[in-house]
Parts: sequence; structure tokens; C-alpha cells
Amino acid sequence: MDQMESQSCHKWEKKVSTRVAKASADQIWPLRLSDCYGIHGKNGEPGCVRYCAGFSISSEGTSDPGENRPIKWSKERLVGVDPHGRSLNYEMVDSNNGFTSYASTVRVIPGDEGGCTIEWSFTVDPVEGWVLEDLVRKYEVGLQGMGRKMEDSISVM
Repeated sequence: MDQMESQSCHKWEKKVSTRVAKASADQIWPLRLSDCYGIHGKNGEPGCVRYCAGFSISSEGTSDPGENRPIKWSKERLVGVDPHGRSLNYEMVDSNNGFTSYASTVRVIPGDEGGCTIEWSFTVDPVEGWVLEDLVRKYEVGLQGMGRKMEDSISVM
């Protein structure tokens, strides 16, 4: 079995996180990570499907949206939500970003001395032509930006 075959037999599984110093887990939890809207079922309940567009994690090799780049989108099904544990699980059911068999968990964890940590873990089939470490870096940069945006929205309230 060559390297590509053996790589395709295993899913990519990684977790990234970012610290939010100026907002509590209770303040961050209700905020949305991306611009999405419901298209099936009751929003926030397991089984509902939402459409998300305009995010930058894709196979194009850059997170710069640029003038001529197509908008990336996905349809995501909420698998589970735990408001007390501040976590949600979802899976992509359709997208134009190159992912197949994608599942993710987002958790908001209270900090010991205030603030909180946002964790984003994912499992996805390897994508031909991609390097896992590059994908992880995109997630890290994207999550850091989302964390700052959420923190800024709390400080102006």
C-alpha cells in the first residue's frame, strides 16, 4: 500500500483553541461563530440544518477572501447541544469546500481566573492535495479571529 492509500484510510482529527481574556464563558456561549441561517428544523435543536457562507477555511490555500474567489458555503446539521456544558456537535451534510465526512465539536470552557477558552475539534476525511498541518493553521487563525470578534462584541455591549 502506498503512502496516499494508507493516508486515505485514516481520518484527520485535530483540536484548536483560543483564549478569550475579556469575556466569560457565559458571555461567549450564546454568540455565533459564523454567519449562518436555519434552512430545516427548529434552530438550535438537534437535527436542524443551517446554511453557512463566507467562511475562509477551504482548499484554496489562503484565508484571504480576495475579489475573484468563490464564496465558500456549507450546510451543517446540529447533532447535539449541551447548553450546561457549553458544547455543540455538528456535521457537514453538503459543501463546496472540499470536505467529506466532516464532524466537529465546539466547546466554551470557563477560565480559572476569568475569561474562557474556545475549543474547536474536527474529524474529516483527508483531502487530496491538502496537508493536515496547513488546515490546522487555518483553523487556528480563523478561531483566533472569531474569538477577538466575539470579545469585541461583548466589550461594546
